[in-house]
Amino acid sequence: MNEAAKLLDGAGALLICAGAGMGVDSGLPDFRGGEGFWRAYPPYARLGLRFEELADPRHFAEDPELAWGFYGHRLSLYRRTVPHEGFRLLLSLGSRLPGGVRVFTSNVDGQFQKAGFEFVAEAHGSIHHLQCLAGCTDAIWPADDVEVPIDPDTMRAVPPLPSCPRCGGLARPNILMFGDFSWVPDRSQAQLDELTAWRRTARDLVVVELGAGQAVPTVRRYSELASAATGALIRINPREPQIRHGRGVSIAAGALETLRKLDAAGVSGE
Repeated sequence: MNEAAKLLDGAGALLICAGAGMGVDSGLPDFRGGEGFWRAYPPYARLGLRFEELADPRHFAEDPELAWGFYGHRLSLYRRTVPHEGFRLLLSLGSRLPGGVRVFTSNVDGQFQKAGFEFVAEAHGSIHHLQCLAGCTDAIWPADDVEVPIDPDTMRAVPPLPSCPRCGGLARPNILMFGDFSWVPDRSQAQLDELTAWRRTARDLVVVELGAGQAVPTVRRYSELASAATGALIRINPREPQIRHGRGVSIAAGALETLRKLDAAGVSGE
């Protein structure tokens, strides 16, 4: 904890890299393993369906009520969720730095934006945006007005389902799913391009990684690459805190608990 505090006290810019574990302290499920997912969604346990099976774009074509039942429920859940205090602590710290703060995340829940972060690179897209399933256009539009009624016993969506404003066909979330060759990456790529340009100018960059596991290592790899030159990486993870090559600081604890302790230690960010 002391090593992490020293790194942050010397930071000129802050890059936050976050996986699903970041939302656990807000009450969100992290879908870790079949059992964890089924505890969060008992109807899918009865059907024997795992997260990886449901997060498959083919369901939108073959069984759209099943697909939108899963994603519609998550859309409603994320809208209701209030970001935990750790988001505010990170935003406060990063906002005081001369180089500012950026976020790289695999999460599609929009929690960082809800917490007030302006620059968020969503590597896997966002559940709060939609695209046409048939690909009649590469347009991406907000899901602000979309409401998806769900049958709680079957977890299936009740029609009418979200539709494309151009062709009237089925819409799907603008999320990179498993085996997904139809995802429109334009929105996420623009965010990533902005982040890359910022990193080129950031001085004394410190990377804080939170809740990013090895099952889908997108976030872990990005944080390691971003901190490779200096080793200024703080990895916060209660189960998988190890850092490859041993460069950086490992903290085997949850996000909120650790951020509160760092705040109590008087990390100034100046």
